[in-house]
Amino acid sequence: MSDVNRRGLLRGAAAVAGGAVLGGPFLGFVARDAAGAAGRRPRPRPTLEAVPDLRDGKVRLWLPDGFRYRSFHDTEFPVTLDDGTALPGRHDGMGAFPGPGGTVRLVRNHEVGGPIPAFGNPAEAYDPMAPGGTTTVEVTRFGEVRRSWTSLNGTMMNCSGGRMPWGSWITCEETVNGPDVGSDYTGAPNVPLTKRHGFVFEVPADGRSDRQPVTAAGRFCHESVAYDPRGGHLYLTEDNFGYASGFYRYTPPTDPMRTGRLADGGRLQMLAVRGRPNRDLAATQRRHATYPVEWVDIDDPAPSFPYTPGQPAPTPNDTALTHVARQGWAQGAAYFSRLEGAVYDDGVVYFTATQGGGPAETSVGPIADGYGNGHGQVWAYDCRSQVLRLVYESPGPDVLDFPDNVTTSPRGTLVVCEDNTSDNFIRGLTPRGELFDIALNRLTSSTGADRSNDEFAGSTFSPDGHTLFVNIQASRGMTFAIWGDWARIGV
Repeated sequence: MSDVNRRGLLRGAAAVAGGAVLGGPFLGFVARDAAGAAGRRPRPRPTLEAVPDLRDGKVRLWLPDGFRYRSFHDTEFPVTLDDGTALPGRHDGMGAFPGPGGTVRLVRNHEVGGPIPAFGNPAEAYDPMAPGGTTTVEVTRFGEVRRSWTSLNGTMMNCSGGRMPWGSWITCEETVNGPDVGSDYTGAPNVPLTKRHGFVFEVPADGRSDRQPVTAAGRFCHESVAYDPRGGHLYLTEDNFGYASGFYRYTPPTDPMRTGRLADGGRLQMLAVRGRPNRDLAATQRRHATYPVEWVDIDDPAPSFPYTPGQPAPTPNDTALTHVARQGWAQGAAYFSRLEGAVYDDGVVYFTATQGGGPAETSVGPIADGYGNGHGQVWAYDCRSQVLRLVYESPGPDVLDFPDNVTTSPRGTLVVCEDNTSDNFIRGLTPRGELFDIALNRLTSSTGADRSNDEFAGSTFSPDGHTLFVNIQASRGMTFAIWGDWARIGV
């Protein structure tokens, strides 16, 4: 048995006995403790094995027996889209939509930062000196590319986002850079930028974005979004690396299920635990932690700061990073650790806290190695009852290490991408509370360098549930189409 499979068995045992799992009406997730797990054996899961890529026969992933995959849009070498654009790397969040002729249309983020020229046509760019955005690609269920184009350019650090039920992708900027803000952690001056950043943008699945941000949904380090069509709220996560992060909701002024678009000018709010102001939810939680919540208003969701064109802005980046959150904290909003992936499923929004679950921090930041001392949490918010519950809290890095993007399978299993500095897996968390491995990154570069610590991102199922599409988020990014008997392994 390989070391990888031994680790997988250890993870499976610890996941059942050590992780805190949600109780209540959340898609059948049930509370389980060590004694309960001992009397109820988990479903057997297949081990992972090396599988060659159907693109070229090279092993890039380990998967369960019988599964296959094909990679595409690998930017280790130049890739040109059909509109003549050089495909950028840093493939990140992604949504899958029905395409023509039985294809799947993928709208894919590119988390590229720095004040450098935009990819694609600069005349169409939101900011011609911002290099992020989205590309759209039509593929078969087996990862064969049919066509591709630039669907949004001139944005920055497009991290994740969310698939909207009216047929759009909402892409999120994970930055607050702009000409009115000082340099961020990279030290690069923001003087060349022409627009404020830190917003969400809508990208229709069948075309191109109008390049107009939804500013009322906030200017902060956005990560992902999930829309509740029953309540009419867009839920938003914040990944503020060095500071506490917030969980938000945006109520648009018109119903996008009727208009087919997310309108600007609505109301932004931030989650607070009812009766427990500034509750630290980044710290280790009690088993089956449950919190009734309320929402506090953010009066200035899209700040502009004074500056002189051509000169460094006097407002420090850290001040801009926390401007929105501090309004919520002043009213008792809760503290989370690095909120990343989010997905809506049957009245519940599931979201991950990448470094949640450890000893409490002594302040809201800045924290040099990231806010939060744990290895990850998965939370669930019941939109109707307004109750927040802990789904899972990792007992250690061998079980679940830094959960990031998340989606749900047709059978209700949460599919979680890891983002750590060691082996990165795609995990499954079943409605019975069992955590298991779906895929393992075994990438190497063309020169033989180890790339097994490149993170998975953008997991999304094809509309028919046949194929799991997922990205490798790295400067030399790529996308995978993975298929097999998902029901057999409980996904």
